[in-house]
Amino acid sequence: MNIVYNSEHYWVVEYPAGQGFELVDKHTARGTFFRGDVAEKFAQSMKNAIAEDASVEHVDEFLGSFNILLNVPVMYH
Repeated sequence: MNIVYNSEHYWVVEYPAGQGFELVDKHTARGTFFRGDVAEKFAQSMKNAIAEDASVEHVDEFLGSFNILLNVPVMYH
């Protein structure tokens, strides 16, 4: 598990063994998991967004475009 991004609003965690990424909205405590081709496209899109503008505001805005997919409640242990 590798934390790829961490802001006041979002976490992005990479799971290399599972070949996927988890995106979590900290405020709603909801997330989603991308695997396979979708994970690769998500990672490339995130790299492009960061290359365009690496500010937290810009990256959070980019991640906010995935909010409709964040339908899994996050359970804290």
